[in-house]
Amino acid sequence: MSTPLSRAFVTDMEQAHGRALRRFLASRLKNANADVPDLVQEIFLRLLRIKDLEAIRSPQAYLFTVASHVLREHALKASVRPDLMDPLDVASQYQGVTAADPADELDVQQRLEKVGQDLTKISPRASAILIMYRCEGMTLMEIGEQLGVSHSTVRKYLARAMAYCDERLEEME
Repeated sequence: MSTPLSRAFVTDMEQAHGRALRRFLASRLKNANADVPDLVQEIFLRLLRIKDLEAIRSPQAYLFTVASHVLREHALKASVRPDLMDPLDVASQYQGVTAADPADELDVQQRLEKVGQDLTKISPRASAILIMYRCEGMTLMEIGEQLGVSHSTVRKYLARAMAYCDERLEEME
C-alpha cells in the first residue's frame, strides 16, 4: 500500500526523470511504442512499494537501477514467449509483391481478403483493438482510455486477435 509520502516521491521522480527514463527504455527495446508505457508503469509501481524512502541516497540512480531490473525481466519474459506473427506485417509484405502470374497475384489478394474477413469473426473489441493499435498507431494506454477498459484488458484482446490471425495465416499456407 502506498503512502502519501511515497506518492509524492514517485510524482517528483516522474517529473524530474520521466523523460530521460522513457528515452532510456526506448533505446533498449525492440517495440518501444508498445512496451515503454507498460514498463514505466511497472517501474513507478515498484517505487510506490518502497517502505523506507530515506534509505535511498541517489534517487535517480535508484530509478535507473529499478528500470534495468524491469528491462531484464521483460527480456526474460519475451525470450520464453513464442513470437506471434503480425498479420498486418504479413499483409504489407504481400502487398509489396507483384506476381508475374496474374493467378498468383489473385491468390495473394484472396488470402488478404480472407484474413480481413476472419478478423471480423473474433470479438468486435479484439478486432477494434488490433486495428487501433496497428493501423492508427495508438498506444495500449490510449486504446484503454478510449474504450474504457484497463491496460491489461487491451493487452489481452490484442494478443487474442494477433494469435487468431496468426493461426489463420498458418492454415492458409
